[in-house]
Parts: sequence; structure tokens; C-alpha cells
Amino acid sequence: MSLLAGLLGGCASSFPPAPMAAADADYNYVIGAGDSVNIVVWRNPELSMSVPVRPDGKITTPLVEDLPALGKDATTLARDIEKELSKFIREPVVTVIVTGFVGPYSEQIRVVGEAGKPQILPYQQKMTLLDVMIAVGGITEFADGNGATILRTGEGNKQYSVRIKDLIKRGDVSANVEMRPGDVLIIPQSWF
Repeated sequence: MSLLAGLLGGCASSFPPAPMAAADADYNYVIGAGDSVNIVVWRNPELSMSVPVRPDGKITTPLVEDLPALGKDATTLARDIEKELSKFIREPVVTVIVTGFVGPYSEQIRVVGEAGKPQILPYQQKMTLLDVMIAVGGITEFADGNGATILRTGEGNKQYSVRIKDLIKRGDVSANVEMRPGDVLIIPQSWF
């Protein structure tokens, strides 16, 4: 009996629990390949348009070709466009609005293993584990939900244990933790 208890004890997660709140008060969304950006040039509607961010991270608009957008926030990109347009028009005023969100690869949330629909999700500020589980359709019947871990790439690949089963099957809101950009949620298969 003690051997069985020892083996079961060895199956428990050896990672600390994930912190409830993540410190992201200063988070600014950065543009990623696949995003769509709406560019508005005041008093120049012919230069205003919506453009996709190409896989190489650049955008092209009238008068501005191959401008890097990847990793910039909307305000920085607007100032860069203004700088380029100032070669052709006097005192351009540009606003950039991100309308289609994918985000840079380094900020996407990855869900692997025994999720209903394992996938990559764009990070959103204040996104929680519950938000992620709703987006991926919960866990499969074979999942070890309370054996799941978050690999936090933004903290040097630290791993934290999370209790998905307690959260979604038992309604334990204390198991709901905030996600961070670049997190990888790993949901293992239950062995019994």
C-alpha cells in the first residue's frame, strides 16, 4: 500500500502553482504578422486604408513601401508612417488601429495535449485560464486536468502547475489564473 502511495505521490506535479494575477499593467499590444491594420491619414482619404501585415512583418501603402510593422505598437507605427509620408505631403497626421488580431509569435498562447481543440490563441490583456479553456473547448475525457502545467516563456521557461479540472468541472474559481504573453498550456493525458 505504501508503495502505491509513493508511486501516486511521484505522479503529482512538482511545479509551483501559477500565480493568480500576472503583472501586466504596462502591457501594450504589439503588431504581429497576420494582423490587419487600419491606417487613417487625416485630410488624405486616398492614403487611408486597411492593410494586412505580411509574413515578413512589413506593410505597404500608397507612397510607403515595405515598412516594418512587426513588434511595434499602433502609435509607433503611426509615427513611422508619418515620417515616410512627410517626404510627399506636408505635416501628415496618421492614426493606426489594429483590427485583426493575431499578434507576434512570441506573444501567442499555445494549448497542447488533451484540450478539446488544441490551438494557438492571440494573447489578450487580462486573459485567464478560464478564457483559454473556453476558447479551446475544454478538456477531453482523457485529460489529467489537475496535472496540467503552464510553461511561462517570458520568465525563462518557468513551469507552474494549474488545476484545470477543478476550475471547469468543479467551478473552483481559485484555480483561475491570469495568462501571460507566450504561455504554453500543457494538458497531459491521464493514465487512469
